[in-house]
Amino acid sequence: MKKIRLILFLFLLASAVCAQQQPPFWNDIQAFKKQDSISPLPKNAILFVGSSSFTNWKDVQDYFTGYTIINRGFGGSSMPDVIRYADDIIFPYKPKQVVIYCGENDLAVSDTVTGELVYKRFMTLFEMIRKNLPNVPVVFVSLKPSLSRWHLRQKMMTANELIKDFLKKRSGTAFVDVYNKMLNAERTPIKEIFLKDSLHMNAKGYVIWQKSIKSYLLK
Repeated sequence: MKKIRLILFLFLLASAVCAQQQPPFWNDIQAFKKQDSISPLPKNAILFVGSSSFTNWKDVQDYFTGYTIINRGFGGSSMPDVIRYADDIIFPYKPKQVVIYCGENDLAVSDTVTGELVYKRFMTLFEMIRKNLPNVPVVFVSLKPSLSRWHLRQKMMTANELIKDFLKKRSGTAFVDVYNKMLNAERTPIKEIFLKDSLHMNAKGYVIWQKSIKSYLLK
């Protein structure tokens, strides 16, 4: 009996250690993979991938009728997270187009992260996509302004400008400017388009995104 208890204890201990060693958002990615195994998603769809602004867009398909959308936004992810899981949530779907929203959390989690670093991380992700999906168009949605992260606006604008200039020189790409469309006449974020956390958007905010993004999507 003591031997069985010891084995059980060691097994539970090993399981706990393995769980602690899992990278961020591991469970989110496994949930996507389980979902895909139960109900395989269509090939040749438009893939939305990135952070919580996509994660919270639960009804994104309703905003883009006539398009087939796969939404793989997860948690408060940053560029390194999307890079880490690209083999799981980008390449297997063989999308006809990839739409990215990410980079905002990179700036929020550490004061040492600059707009230039976000740009370099995006370049890494972009080159991975080009290598694995060479003919697939890539759309980047600009970092958005928000009331709770207004102090990061200079870094956001730097990242946006660098990424915009980078994509101008690459074929099959587009940069969608939602930043300026989410500002009022005083050039501050429109309060009415945010939830109570002053960070994530409500339906009014997503209407702005819909109008901004739709013309760039492939039929």
